[in-house]
Amino acid sequence: MNNNFSKILLVTFLSIIVSCQKKNKEIDENYSLKSKIKYAKGFDIINENGSKKLIIKTAYQNSNNVFKYIIRDKQNKKTITTNETVISTPIQKIVVTSTTHIPMIELLNEETSIVGFPYSKYVSSKKTRKLIDENKIIEIGKESSLNTEILLNLQPELVVGYSVSSADKSLTTIKKAGINVIYNGDWLEETPLGRAEWIKFFGVLFDKEKEADSIFYNIEKNYLDAKKIALSAKSKPTVLSGAIMSKDIWNLPAGESYVAQFLKDANLNYLWQDTKGKGSLSLSFESVFDKGQSADYWIAPGYFTSKDQLLESNKLYKKFNAFKQSKIFTPTIKKGKTGGVIYYELAGTRPDLVLKDLIKICNPELLPDYKLAFFEEMP
Repeated sequence: MNNNFSKILLVTFLSIIVSCQKKNKEIDENYSLKSKIKYAKGFDIINENGSKKLIIKTAYQNSNNVFKYIIRDKQNKKTITTNETVISTPIQKIVVTSTTHIPMIELLNEETSIVGFPYSKYVSSKKTRKLIDENKIIEIGKESSLNTEILLNLQPELVVGYSVSSADKSLTTIKKAGINVIYNGDWLEETPLGRAEWIKFFGVLFDKEKEADSIFYNIEKNYLDAKKIALSAKSKPTVLSGAIMSKDIWNLPAGESYVAQFLKDANLNYLWQDTKGKGSLSLSFESVFDKGQSADYWIAPGYFTSKDQLLESNKLYKKFNAFKQSKIFTPTIKKGKTGGVIYYELAGTRPDLVLKDLIKICNPELLPDYKLAFFEEMP
């Protein structure tokens, strides 16, 4: 009797242990699949079955393809069998194709690993500009047409490309030649912090995940701190944006867009903040004038850099209150030594500075010691 009871206890005890081990294993597996990305929608980094994976969910507009890459340390010589593309890290020779990639690589102190770049005239960063001038970064064609012959001669380990609406033919040729290609869709992110989080994409490639996490954490903290400061504003100025760029159509940010999010986080009353859409609105001059004539500020009036330029384009601009009171601010004046607009290169990486600029412009008393990083009053 006692012997049978002991056996029952032993079986029950072993069942509990197996059950606990099974649950722990499930928890571990769920944890390993947990995303390391907080804001960005276009990519992910996960650990799956002991393997680190970089997943590109939005390579270009309207893309239905998901691209998965196994990230593997170069020191790991173990044979691997997989149909997925394997990228050995850290990358030491890389080609990037957008100026927005450069600030993130520089923050990771990896700019010397860039061996090629298309149409480098618009690169504004002094560190990378110096490498270009010393021919350490080679010109690989124009922005819409890569010179595949020059690129292949560079023998990069990886090409980070981007495309607006479909797979780029030049990049497809490079991939067929045996060089790994990854599409970077940072520009498709719909939130400022989502775009900045793409530094983690480069962190994985250079085997500097901890550094990338730390850099992004500081940018995120600065952004959220500034957003909190903006909430203490005593006034909520009205804001107009955009300009007529062609055929008398005024283009300005839609209410759910990346730019509108900045204005919302700066605690400003963007006059089109309740409109739908994540891109831009195309409106008639009359409709914009009716709504925006008395706006307190005019932020980012297209590509124009002076009030004279605005009037040459359309003399009716002078009827806006923001024009009369010289409260037009633009990020297109500050340029690198070869003419590249610094905002277009750096703003995606440093949304915290963009947000502080907007707060400083519209409620300067909230940031008394801060100096504008990107915007300037339009002369």
